[in-house]
Amino acid sequence: MTAFREGLPKVVLSPHFRRVEEIFSEEDLRRLRSFANVVWTKDEPIPADELARHAGDMWAFVTARPSVDKTLLEAAPNLKAIVEVAGRFPDDVDYDACFTRQVRVLSCAPAFGAQVAEMTLAMMLAAGRGLVAEHETFRRAKEHWQNDRERWDFSLFGQTVGLVGAGSIARALLPLLQPFDCRIKAHDPWLPKSVIEQMGCEPASLQEVLRESRIVILLAVPTTENEGLIGAGELETMQPGSLLLVISRSHLVDFDALTDALYANRLQAAIDVFPEEPLPADHPIRKAPNVILSAHRAASIRKERRAIGRLVVDDLELMANGLPPVRLQIAQPELVPLYTGRST
Repeated sequence: MTAFREGLPKVVLSPHFRRVEEIFSEEDLRRLRSFANVVWTKDEPIPADELARHAGDMWAFVTARPSVDKTLLEAAPNLKAIVEVAGRFPDDVDYDACFTRQVRVLSCAPAFGAQVAEMTLAMMLAAGRGLVAEHETFRRAKEHWQNDRERWDFSLFGQTVGLVGAGSIARALLPLLQPFDCRIKAHDPWLPKSVIEQMGCEPASLQEVLRESRIVILLAVPTTENEGLIGAGELETMQPGSLLLVISRSHLVDFDALTDALYANRLQAAIDVFPEEPLPADHPIRKAPNVILSAHRAASIRKERRAIGRLVVDDLELMANGLPPVRLQIAQPELVPLYTGRST
């Protein structure tokens, strides 16, 4: 067991449901231990009594499922950071008390940007060129030699691509789209037009994005205000034969309406996230035409998940040196009610 070193902050590392090895490289763990005393580090939830035992001098709590109420905060006078490693801000944190105490609540969501962007590009290309559909026809000896699927197939070069949400995934996706010379229209009410323009995108209303884009990609952070943002009316606004990518959260789309649109042969879709996971075996979207289905695998590459640990250690090292975090997403008082449905 590593001996505690005087003067170093204590980090409680309890990432379950994730495993320590899954999200931290040996190098990043060594780096963390170089400036902090690290406790727990087991691939199981830290028991309440064990957490209470460390609370008095706990400086940072790294966890996938934080439950931090006022009682724990009062028992942890040295706490400066709660770092979630699941991918979204949790509901069961007393944000009011954290903001009052100047405890940073940080999310690892930016760590997923690169590999989710890569999967987005792969799904765009696969759908546009009919790779999955033609693979299946080939298996049935009904393939279309040297021919496209009229109405459905398209080249990504020069297409108009619409983004609903222009956050970290969008920023990772845009460089991947540069070789295709796409026209990018972006709708994000959380960003001023000047920021969207600096990203190389055209600011647009949601209706403009849906109406003018051959490809629409749902990338917005799920909030209390955008649940079911894309319903039957919005799907009807999209160009016939256009492609909808559901890649961030299914929360943004009326899944029944999307299923109906697919069976009506109005649209095609590529979907990585679902309202219920695992998806029921009898869900009708499993047999819908013109759809690529992926079992929430956009961020599944284990090596790439270690970006989580890298970002966590980067920011904790900055904070240990008296500097603000810059790599992880920081909970903002104005946005917490939208993320969690709870007032601050």
